[in-house]
Parts: sequence; structure tokens; C-alpha cells
Amino acid sequence: MFKGQPKGLYALALATTGERFGYYTMVAIFTMFLQAKFGFSAALTGQIYAIFIAIAYFMPVIGGMIADRIGYGKCVVYGTVIMFLGYTALAIPTPANGVGIASMIGALLLICIGTGLFKGNLQVLTGNLYDSPQYAARRDAGFSLFYVFINIGSMAAPSAATAITNWMLGKSGLIYKADIPALAHQFMDGSISPENAGRLQSLATLMPDSGVRAMDLGSFCNYYIEHLSASYNMGFAVACVSLIVSIIIYFACRPWFKHADYNSKQAAGSSAPVAELTPQQTKDRMVALFLVFAVVIFFWMAFNQNASSMTWFARDYTAASTGGWVRIGFSFPAIMLMAAAAYTIAAAFQAEKKSGRITFAAISAALVAGIFIIFKGLPEVVEYQPQIFQQFNPFFVVALTPVSLAIFAALAKVGKEPSAPKKIGLGMFVAAIGYFVMVLASRGQMSPAELGGNVSPDPVVPHYLIASYLVITFAELLLSPMGISFVSKVAPPKYKGLMMGCWFAATAVGNYLSSIPALLWDKVPLWANWTILAVLCLIAAVIMFALLRKIEAATEE
Repeated sequence: MFKGQPKGLYALALATTGERFGYYTMVAIFTMFLQAKFGFSAALTGQIYAIFIAIAYFMPVIGGMIADRIGYGKCVVYGTVIMFLGYTALAIPTPANGVGIASMIGALLLICIGTGLFKGNLQVLTGNLYDSPQYAARRDAGFSLFYVFINIGSMAAPSAATAITNWMLGKSGLIYKADIPALAHQFMDGSISPENAGRLQSLATLMPDSGVRAMDLGSFCNYYIEHLSASYNMGFAVACVSLIVSIIIYFACRPWFKHADYNSKQAAGSSAPVAELTPQQTKDRMVALFLVFAVVIFFWMAFNQNASSMTWFARDYTAASTGGWVRIGFSFPAIMLMAAAAYTIAAAFQAEKKSGRITFAAISAALVAGIFIIFKGLPEVVEYQPQIFQQFNPFFVVALTPVSLAIFAALAKVGKEPSAPKKIGLGMFVAAIGYFVMVLASRGQMSPAELGGNVSPDPVVPHYLIASYLVITFAELLLSPMGISFVSKVAPPKYKGLMMGCWFAATAVGNYLSSIPALLWDKVPLWANWTILAVLCLIAAVIMFALLRKIEAATEE
């Protein structure tokens, strides 16, 4: 798994881990920040979030075009600086008025521009490492490992955001309750019903500080919204720190990948390997790439529900506490040990020497023992906040990647490994299954409109959301790292940055379309949203398999 990889891979992967940790800490709480601070509806919140992630993933097109001219490394550095400025602006508390909204939009634009310069170009640098014949056969495995590092940062982000939120609320004599923000805004704008006013008053009495409990309802609403919003601002500040760590790693380890920092113009005057393509080959490859880009739009539309409709389902329809074995999943130290154990167990099977197998087996046993100790020390009932569910997708990516690599390595040995386009088609089909799980979870639940800002009186167990994230992660492992690897391999040399940018542009379109469930959130039955996503993924899978021969023929070397 790790054997035979260029060491530059680990430097670039660690650099992106820091950047992604900051980004996903921000994303974990962003939609709830919008609704808590400004009182935005689900539809407006979904639109703002979708536009932000769409622009953030479209900007690598421009970043790639710039890098094709001035170099990938320069763009990575410039992008880091611009992102830092954006996260700093987002972390500064502002009033909940037009000034606050304008400041937030400006901060988001800076983050988008910085992401456009950083994200795609760092991955092109990674792909360039595998242009050498020495590493060419390890490209897919390398990008799978790169993807693991991305998800290590993503996995830690929801716990970091939750810890900061709880710490800031605790300092103010408050605790988090999912339905207070919506009810508080109803009270402040005069639209609250007598029933909801009584519910809000009972929630206020649960606050740990006696001074807070003594406040009149109007003062409590303003106080709670102000301090919850400030706690989210502090969560955004985490991204600033993580970017500093990321750029330190980048410069400290630059000698490991400096040789891969070339574009087609720079490579022409050096000894760097450059494939020579005829005009027809260039055209065929670009057509194949754009066909893949068009299909994966539907996956990203479905996938990017994690910070919007999936988190709202966690907040409004899922029990806020759980017991039994599943509570181990809400302990971040435990899932970190589980992820580590996945790699030590894989290493034990793959070790060439008996001593190596024994060593890794012993480490695995120690990790399992640690997990058991943590589990026994957990309370019988564990409480959690809705954003914590966002850690399950990256956790499953990290933990399942060794399994995925082992399966594909075994298939490759017998000449039966699916091509990257075929893996993408399979991923679309699996994603559809993940959303059918959510259809089952929504049976018998009131629509969001019927809830009227409250949480469900009959919430479901967390197992549904966890199972859905698990299935969708299988789809992601088939699609995302394979897609990035496919682009880095097939893109004509003089258009590498642009083509990697177009991969993210396809993601951007899907990201914007991810707002459709938010637009429908208060207008259709809950199960209908998940059904729409599942059916679209099935249609995309059918299209991908229909185009498979054309794509594979165009990309054969």
C-alpha cells in the first residue's frame, strides 16, 4: 500500500490535510451558522451554501489556467495566503445586519479564490510525481492514499467544531439545543405560536447558568443567538491555524516534490517526461474527459448533502443521544484508533517478513484493546450535536481505503481490475443505494413544514444516518480518487491544470445543484428529497455504462 510511493506524495498529502481540516471545520457548522445568526430559511441557506461550494470548486478552472502559465507551486502558495485572509475575515464577529452579510460574502469570495489556486494545482503536482516510469504503475494507489490524507483532516473537523462550540457556549452559561435558534428567531420576528413560545421557555430553563435562566424570553433569545454565533466564528478561526501548519509542511518538505513542479512549457526545456500526442489524440482525450465530467455532476449533487439536508435530518429527525454499541462512533479518539487499526491490520497481512507481521499484529491488538477501554469508559448514553455525523464519511474513507486498495490490487494481478470510468459508473449505482437508506429512515416522519421549527417528536435512531454515510462512502471511494487519478493520467500535458480545474468545475455544478433538496425542504414530504437524489444517481450510472466503451477507447495508450 505504502511501498514504492514517492515521498513527495506524503509531503503534498500532509499539506492538503491541514487545508482540508480547516475547510471542513468551517463547512461542518456553516449552514447552522447562517440559520442561527441571520435566521435564514432552509431554502436561502441551501442556496448560499450551494453557491459558495460551487464557486469554490469552479475556481480551480481559473487557477489551473493561471498555473499552466506561471507554475503550480506559485499558485499553491498564493492560494494559501488568500484563503488565510478569507478565514480570518469570517472568524471576526459582525452584527447580524447588512454589514455582517456583506462581510461574510467578502470572506467567502476570498476563500473561493484561494481554494481555486490551491486545490487543483496541488493535485496536479501530485500527479506529476507519477509521470516518471518508476512510479507510473502506482498512480491509482497513490491518489487513494492522497485521498486518505484529505479525509483525515475532514474526519477531525466536526469534532473540532463541536468542541469549540461547546466550550464557547459553556463560558457563556449555555448549552446547545437544536431547536432554540429557529424558535428564538420566530420569537424575535413576532411569528412564534403560543405552543412554540412555551417550548422555547422550557428550553431556556435548561441552561446551566442561573442568570441566564432568570432572563426574560426576549433577552434570552438575543443572548443565545449572539453567543452561539460567536462560537461558530471561533470555529472558523481554526482554519487559520490549520493553514499555517499546512504551509509550513509545504515549504519544509519542498525538496521532496520540487522536481514535479513543472508545467508543459517548463517541461519542454528540461528533462521532465512529457507525452507526445497527436491533435486527434488530444481531441479524443478531452472529449472522454468531458463525458466523465458531465456524469459525475450527479454524484456531487447527491454527495454534498452532508452539510445541509443530511445535517438538518440529524438535527430535526435523529435522536440527540444514543446507547449501545453505536455510541463508540461518537468518540473521536475511538474512531481514530479504529482507522489506525485498519492500516496496521493491512500491514500485518502485507508484511514480507515474519517479524513485520508479528510487529503489526501486536500493534493492532494494542489498538483494539485501546478501543475496548474507551468503549467501557463511555457513559451509557452519549449525547452529540448534529454536525458530528459529518465525521462518519471521512472516517469510512480512511478506514476502508486499505480494503479498497487490496481488492483492486488482487483484481489487477489477475487482469480484472475495472477501468477508472467503470469504477465511476459503479460508484453512481452505489450512491443511489445510500439514499434509498434515507428513504427508509424517513418513513412516517412529518415534513419539515409540519415541524415548524421544532424537532421530530419521534426521532429515528442514528443507525440510519451512519448506514447511509457508509454506503455513500463506498460510492465515493469508487469515484472520487479514481476520477482525480484518471484526469491526471489522461489530460493532455499542455492542458493538465485546465483539465484538473474542469474536474472541479463539474464538481462545482453538482455542488450548486445540491441546493435542490434545500429548496424543496419545506415544500415536499421528507422521503421525496432522498428519492430524487437516488433516482438521479441511477440515471447517471446508466449513462456512464452506456458511454463506457467510447470513453475507454479514447483513453487507451
